[in-house]
Amino acid sequence: MIVITFLSIMAGGFAYSMKVETRLARNAFFDNEMEWLGRSGIELARYVLGQQKNIPNEPYDSLNQKWAGGIGPTNGLLSDITLDNIPLGNGTITVKITDMERKFNINIADEMILNQAFTLIGVEPSESRPIVSSILDWLDPDDEVRVGGTESDFYENLEPPYVAKNGSMDDVSELLLIRNVIPEIYYGPHYIGAPSPSPTWQKRFGVSSGKKQELELYAVGLVDLFCTFSSRFINLNTASATTFQLIPGIDENIANEIITRRSGPDGQDGTEDDTPFRTIGEMMTVPGMNPQLISMLSRICSTQSTTFEVKVEVQLDQRKRTFTAILRRLDQRNIPMICWNWE
Repeated sequence: MIVITFLSIMAGGFAYSMKVETRLARNAFFDNEMEWLGRSGIELARYVLGQQKNIPNEPYDSLNQKWAGGIGPTNGLLSDITLDNIPLGNGTITVKITDMERKFNINIADEMILNQAFTLIGVEPSESRPIVSSILDWLDPDDEVRVGGTESDFYENLEPPYVAKNGSMDDVSELLLIRNVIPEIYYGPHYIGAPSPSPTWQKRFGVSSGKKQELELYAVGLVDLFCTFSSRFINLNTASATTFQLIPGIDENIANEIITRRSGPDGQDGTEDDTPFRTIGEMMTVPGMNPQLISMLSRICSTQSTTFEVKVEVQLDQRKRTFTAILRRLDQRNIPMICWNWE
């Protein structure tokens, strides 16, 4: 009886071990297959972005084009391309492409741009001034503290300690490391849906996931206005009305007129009747524009985009994973990948 019991225990343990090994092997196979599905989605995005440059009579990038989820051309190489729920191998992929030129590059933002950003967010000037100085201290190469600013000596006393970047940001989420940049200001209206605060956040900001619903959210956040990978130019055909208001001389009325002008008769971006700007000079058709403002816009705006964020949602046997890449379109055939990650 003892021998039978012992053998039964041994058999049960062996069966459990084999089950675990089988699951680990299955997961390893799935991980490999999901990665290749994700990479396939990135290659599809490369193809679409490259072919877009080859379409005649479209010397611009706009929200009604195929890469942005618009209808795209009715004939040609992109006419039969879809980016949603594409069957591939044993799974499906959905590709979403977003240009970075619809936002302002935080690494070239000056004090005037940052002050305007906090005005748009709704932060009082008395509160925003030290934040602006701290952001500029984070970006500049020296350790000299601006008035109301912050350098490494403050961050080194936090838990965990770290130092000021003293250089360009690699990701806009670095703003959350900067003194007084609280999650509500960073995320704006997206804070409720943002990841729950980590223990470090809770200690720094005194908030927890359970308190999110009690907060008064801002209408716009820093993440809506800034990025780190874009060129120095804002795309007139993709930027939001709020982003336009970062530009000196453009108020809410002019920003809305720009959107109205490019969105066509139906007033909806990304539809067939859109009338994208082909050149900066066409901005003169927007009410409220003048030659001086056009001259200034020509230095910081464009009608094209060069940097794109690609998100590939992969589904394989009830499992899902999202892959993200940043692509830089140098020309039709040269579209290198700057970075790549997954979650």
